Amino acid sequence: MDSTLIEQEVIDLIAASIGVEDAVSAITERAMNGELDFSASLRERAKLLKGAPELVRALKRMGVKTAVLSGGFISLTQWLADHLGIDYAVANTLESDPNTSTLTGEVLGAIVNAEKKRDLLVEIAKKENIALEQVVAIGDGANDLLMMKAAGLGVAWNAKPVVQMEAQARLNGETLLDLLHLFGLTAEEIQTLSA
Repeated sequence: MDSTLIEQEVIDLIAASIGVEDAVSAITERAMNGELDFSASLRERAKLLKGAPELVRALKRMGVKTAVLSGGFISLTQWLADHLGIDYAVANTLESDPNTSTLTGEVLGAIVNAEKKRDLLVEIAKKENIALEQVVAIGDGANDLLMMKAAGLGVAWNAKPVVQMEAQARLNGETLLDLLHLFGLTAEEIQTLSA
């Protein structure tokens, strides 16, 4: 399916949604060039998704609402949200022909672009009665900047250079758990909350 039925690699799309797109894409390219066998590349790419379950678990224990606002596709985004226990998942919906169960190539509804991500962040904060000053938005691409600027704290996660320059905070680590340090938590507190 990947790069055959669709133009992208699904694992690259998943990686983009959690901020490790460049690292995963590099591994994918090595595998596609025959430099790394498929099994090894899949294991290596999956390892890069480190910290997401633990981060969400810790945030839940802290009473934090979570959302994934993705320019990717809802089927993958919703699966990820369900798997991790994320409260909100919004992404693009691909149209399918009900008679043939095939994709039409059309996108249904509003496209989740930079403006839509910002608007969704504001909408969710209002619905949950959370002041924007208390919202943290994490992103890696230019399409995340408006959302990050609307939040009280915008965090660049292993982001593109333009995002690194414009974000209030930058994290370039190996695990999403690093975000919890910005909440003022110690390593011991993070370990306890994420266990």
